[in-house]
Amino acid sequence: MEKSLIIQREEGVATIFLNKAGAGNTFDEQMVKDLTEALLELEESTDIKVIVLKGNGVDFSQGADHQWDERRSQLSYEDCHQDCMEVAKMLYVFFSLTKPTVVVAHGHVQGLAVGLVAAADVAMCTENTTFAMTDVRYGLIPSLIAPYVVRAIGQRFMKRYSLTAEPFSGKKACEMGLVHNCYATAEILTSQLTNAIDHLCNNQPEAMRLTKQLAEIVSEHSIDDQVLESTSEWLSNRIQSDEAKAQLSTLIKDKM
Repeated sequence: MEKSLIIQREEGVATIFLNKAGAGNTFDEQMVKDLTEALLELEESTDIKVIVLKGNGVDFSQGADHQWDERRSQLSYEDCHQDCMEVAKMLYVFFSLTKPTVVVAHGHVQGLAVGLVAAADVAMCTENTTFAMTDVRYGLIPSLIAPYVVRAIGQRFMKRYSLTAEPFSGKKACEMGLVHNCYATAEILTSQLTNAIDHLCNNQPEAMRLTKQLAEIVSEHSIDDQVLESTSEWLSNRIQSDEAKAQLSTLIKDKM
């Protein structure tokens, strides 16, 4: 049986390929389980600094397998709920990884896959990438991806495209903030992906971990005396950390 994922490791970078190309890289129970386990394993791997997620073949992912949805509709409520919780866990694990994550969106990106794009730290695509949140077309709702999509594009765009279920282009996805960059060709995207990975690999792991955490925390609070105090504490601790001291010392020596 073909594996649902292909994982390549090279020089601190783990690239995960969704590997159901013949079925549009659609998700089912096994792929959800495999991706969750792979992400947790890579999170603990000391030799991995950056995690990249791609689709094998033409499409990144066409979302959930409709046969899987049909099977879930026949389960007891408790079993169906548990199955949905496994998907929610997969999305949250990806979102909450301490290591930088990069999603390369291409071809068709639908439903659940849109949530993975929204949850990534760095997301890029080509102009001919097509996105869609089609849940309502099948009597479903995009509840599991909503926390990440709303964070990425805001409530109004989320409602606009999840209610109509219409496709939108890579360029539109970039304008809304679902992806950070949209490139004219796959060749340009590949070049820029390499550039982004090089930048990430040049940075300090603990500083990147804390920066991800910082962004989430400060987004939840108004700027007040407490935020001023806590952010000053964060920077003071980093300035005096062994990681920063080593890098600052090297920087000063190089300039002398």
